[in-house]
Amino acid sequence: MIPLAASAPVLPTYARHDTTFVSGEGAWLVDVDGRRYLDFVAGIAVVPLGHLHPAPLAAAHDQLDRLWHTSNLYWTEPMAELADRLSARFGGAQAFFCNSGAEAVEAALKYARKATGKPGVVALEGSFHGRTFGALAATGQPAKRAAFEPLTPGIRFADPNDVVSLTAAVDGATGCVLLEPVQGEGGIRPLDGTFVAAARELADANGALLVLDEIQTGMGRTGTFFCFEQLGVQPDAVTLAKGLANGLPIGCLLVAEASAGAFEPGDHGSTFGGNPVACAAAVAVLDVLDEELLASVRQMGSLLSGGLAELPGVLEVRGLGLLVGAELDRSAADVVDACRERGLLVCSAGESVLRLTPPLTIGPDHVDAALAVLAEVLA
Repeated sequence: MIPLAASAPVLPTYARHDTTFVSGEGAWLVDVDGRRYLDFVAGIAVVPLGHLHPAPLAAAHDQLDRLWHTSNLYWTEPMAELADRLSARFGGAQAFFCNSGAEAVEAALKYARKATGKPGVVALEGSFHGRTFGALAATGQPAKRAAFEPLTPGIRFADPNDVVSLTAAVDGATGCVLLEPVQGEGGIRPLDGTFVAAARELADANGALLVLDEIQTGMGRTGTFFCFEQLGVQPDAVTLAKGLANGLPIGCLLVAEASAGAFEPGDHGSTFGGNPVACAAAVAVLDVLDEELLASVRQMGSLLSGGLAELPGVLEVRGLGLLVGAELDRSAADVVDACRERGLLVCSAGESVLRLTPPLTIGPDHVDAALAVLAEVLA
């Protein structure tokens, strides 16, 4: 075995498992010892088409052979094409490209401030929007914020799916209402359509922008391209990242055409944003995410959720599509470790919530194999 992990001179910002992966294909990963693992993490919802999917792989290779970087002083064809594709999916929007979800949220916070002239932000308890200072300040998890306070002021938190709490938090100083359609790190907790509709009304009444953080729920993860399509509410802006380029670093802020016009040259930027290779891969991902695949996501999500609900130790199953959380009667971390020892990769979203975010391309055999391991572990 190659001596890697624990001895590598890397800042200890992650609680890494002592496993080193060297290759992957489809829903499978292979470690340094040649052992195969069924991957129901997919980079935490980052590899929606599975490892080495031929479409983004070919697009990235082709772009690598032609052009890697020019800077945002100029246009590139992949960036422009990706913006066109995302605008069409959204129903008319302008795009700002960056490198990660946290950057996309930072862009959204700045955009809302500039567009409305109001400093207030309302987010939700239990939310997670990133670890940079602005995104962290809007993250409704005190344990993640505590070591870095004081953070950006002017942020209030309401309770998820509690319209009274949200109404009390939003006022005339609010410039941004920031919501995850399904709270990911907060335990896979979907928002009710009535709650999001109330957020839309409150934002309009107070001159604020409604921004939906779809970093984890977007790109088909919940069974529609955007999760907001299932809520019946059109946001002013959406953040994307994770699955956008099937594993290559990219983030995006989409601003609805009706809310566009606040940013001017010099207001914001990202040196590597709109990278041609990442954008070319993302265009290929969008081409593959058609209605047939989205229908399969809904079908496989239902199959997975139904199977989980029948397992011992599972108290509740939550989520949409293939963003699935199982509330357990025990430590999720222990289950994650036991599954990994048996060749199944899953992760957690809180102390007792098991999180499953497999590639969107899985089939019934993959679901059955994962459930069989979980049944053995939870028995």
